[in-house]
Amino acid sequence: MDELHFNTAIAKLIELNNAVTKLDATPRDVAEPMVTMLAPLVPHIAEELWRKLGHGSGRDDGGTITYVDFPVADPSLLVDDTVELPIQINGKVRSRVSVAADADKATIEAAALADPKVIEALAGGEPKKLIVVPGRMVNVVV
Repeated sequence: MDELHFNTAIAKLIELNNAVTKLDATPRDVAEPMVTMLAPLVPHIAEELWRKLGHGSGRDDGGTITYVDFPVADPSLLVDDTVELPIQINGKVRSRVSVAADADKATIEAAALADPKVIEALAGGEPKKLIVVPGRMVNVVV
């Protein structure tokens, strides 16, 4: 929002909405920040949703969404514990492997070589070349 990338903001809100609609009920601690994030994009609809969430109409009780603080992200929740890396065999993606986000090259290499599709492609042999780009991809040349 700070960079005025509205399409990106809308896309992320749609992703959040899709995840929330899969739940049996929408938790209030998700609904209120979501409506607050909608307010700059669709202020009138956000105001109606804010009232449906039970907020009054006065300035003193925070009834209008106009005076509500924009949600602040918790940086600790923005870090992924694991990453999924594509494994290319001879230049074509054939599999994926999940490793810790801070995994070193040797750990990623071991995980890739243990993948069933890589084992099948190697057919008991050794790869001619193994290119590991930590955090990005693994390329096995047979």
